[in-house]
Amino acid sequence: MTDGVALPADPDLEWLRLACDLAALCPPSQTAFSVGAVIVGMDGQEIVRGYSRENDPHDHAEESALKKAAVEDPALKKAAPKKAALARTAADLRGTTIYSSLEPCGERKSRPLTCTDLILRAGIGRVVFAWREPSLFVEGQGVERLLAAGVEVVERPELADLARLPNAHLLTP
Repeated sequence: MTDGVALPADPDLEWLRLACDLAALCPPSQTAFSVGAVIVGMDGQEIVRGYSRENDPHDHAEESALKKAAVEDPALKKAAPKKAALARTAADLRGTTIYSSLEPCGERKSRPLTCTDLILRAGIGRVVFAWREPSLFVEGQGVERLLAAGVEVVERPELADLARLPNAHLLTP
């Protein structure tokens, strides 16, 4: 509050704090970071959320959220009725923001597409994250790749300590 006037809340910090809280739900891993992600529409409403290893031991948080945002495509379902996974296509997420406790991966060993690739394919125009990916597993290149593709990227390092908490087991010798 300043001079008796309430300052508006910072929605980026609120959504990013939620992403950091989601990271605490991740099953611990010795080979991957615990990360949370939230996708928010242009209207400021949550579309979907996810966290690392939520449904698959190899899923990253952004990947988990984007899988949930995928919609059934009737044309694909008709063409491949026995392959349900092929009957889903990415939702139109142009104009949305993804909040991630960790910089989206720009390199990946466990899957052919990185979180950066998935974000670009989904058309997400803005990425807000708390903590730069340390080069513990791969070199973090997500920010550079997103910026090169014209995506607005915002780092909020004031929440980096919160993002590191569920990863303490990886960061202490």
